[in-house]
Amino acid sequence: MSTRDVNLTDGDLLKPLLVLSLPIVLSQLLQVGYNLADTFWVGRLGQEAVSALSYSWPLVFLMISVAGGFTVAGTVLVAQNKGAGNDDQVNYVAGQTIAFVTIVALAFSILGYVLSPWLVDLVGATPGSVEYQLAVEYTRTIFIGVLFMFGFFIFQALLQGWGDTRTPLYLMALGVALNVLLDPFLILGFEGNVLLSWLGLDGLQSSLYALTGFAGFGVQGAALATVFSRGVGALLGFFWLFSGRVGIHLSASDLVLDWSMVKRIVSLGAPASVEQSTRALGITVLTALVAFAGDDAVAALGIGNRINSLVFLPALGLARGTETMVGQNLGTQQSGRARRAVLYSSGIVAGVLAVVGVVAYAFADPITSVFIADAPDVVALGADYLRIIGPTFLFIGVFQVVQGAFRGSGSTRLAMAFAILSLWVFRLPPAYVFQEVLGMGASGVWLAIALSNVLSMVAAVAWFARGTWTSNVVAAEPAGKVSGDD
Repeated sequence: MSTRDVNLTDGDLLKPLLVLSLPIVLSQLLQVGYNLADTFWVGRLGQEAVSALSYSWPLVFLMISVAGGFTVAGTVLVAQNKGAGNDDQVNYVAGQTIAFVTIVALAFSILGYVLSPWLVDLVGATPGSVEYQLAVEYTRTIFIGVLFMFGFFIFQALLQGWGDTRTPLYLMALGVALNVLLDPFLILGFEGNVLLSWLGLDGLQSSLYALTGFAGFGVQGAALATVFSRGVGALLGFFWLFSGRVGIHLSASDLVLDWSMVKRIVSLGAPASVEQSTRALGITVLTALVAFAGDDAVAALGIGNRINSLVFLPALGLARGTETMVGQNLGTQQSGRARRAVLYSSGIVAGVLAVVGVVAYAFADPITSVFIADAPDVVALGADYLRIIGPTFLFIGVFQVVQGAFRGSGSTRLAMAFAILSLWVFRLPPAYVFQEVLGMGASGVWLAIALSNVLSMVAAVAWFARGTWTSNVVAAEPAGKVSGDD
């Protein structure tokens, strides 16, 4: 398996960038498969269940992002040490990242479980309502399994820094297959199970229900399926890391925390964590704002977020591929090659998302209606979302790629600053003004999102053109010294 890493520092540039990024795009597509499968099967339970997911998702994403940002430190440290030829340090920094992130994940798992009722109330769900009860149940179940979920995220980040994106893809495929298989049964049980009816197994469905009486766990079943499938992936990933079959070869001694390395991980990871959690918190605040427009608007936002997560796959894949490409090439002091990789990625993602934006605009209604049945008001609001935001897809795509370049160089504070600017300056204040002051309703929020997409890209590209972001090469520094940011 160790031969799956891609040579990113010599020879052709475009081909290895694509070879590295394509599995990440496919992995992200499968990641969306988790969310889409949950949304699709939960949608069979009705609008209340879909709204519960919409309230839960930003909270879960917020807590996971706080700890998940530290996996960026693992990617950057592995990539730059490999690029600099410090192979003996790769296993060490990988083990340190795993140990530290595991502790952080455990803390947030406990904290998230305890605070779930308060957080669901804070995001806008009405205490005592069906949506509130379902959202708390779903959120708490996810938090119980946060450690399992993080096991895979850590594995994926370390292998990405090494230059191997195919192995995490295969592991993700296994997890999605398990999730898709379990979802309809854990959510719907055997009574009225749509999947069995589609397969022409109504007789089997009736027999199984008569035998077991199992009517499913409802919304909580989606969380159980996700936690179980993630757990399987985490166990396999750690087995491969400790066996040395993926290039990185960990030993127990690598997991004994060295506080000088913890400081470096925190220096790199904390800004990335703030960046991701700020984005998640922004989505949470946005959901709370949209809640003033009603549960239909919240359901439409939830569907829109999931469609966005699918649309932005090329951008996220190329951003992460660019992150590794920039890290390894700056580790070898090839700043010009790193800069060209960013330009190639930006051009590709702009072209792809321009086409996707046209499709989203032209087919907004049928795309939205796939995710919820018998809710015309939700479909109308969701279609309005796509028509307003679709034309700006390419802008946020380029923004994501440039952010990947900043992170790969070690400029995680810079990426954090632009994430804060994007959400808390360019998006949320206009969203409030458009919806509440100008009385535009949910459409005003959609317009603010589109505006922030454009302004964020313009600001990030302007800074990228200055060129100073290439100076933050972590692997080239003496031990104990932590790089700064522009």
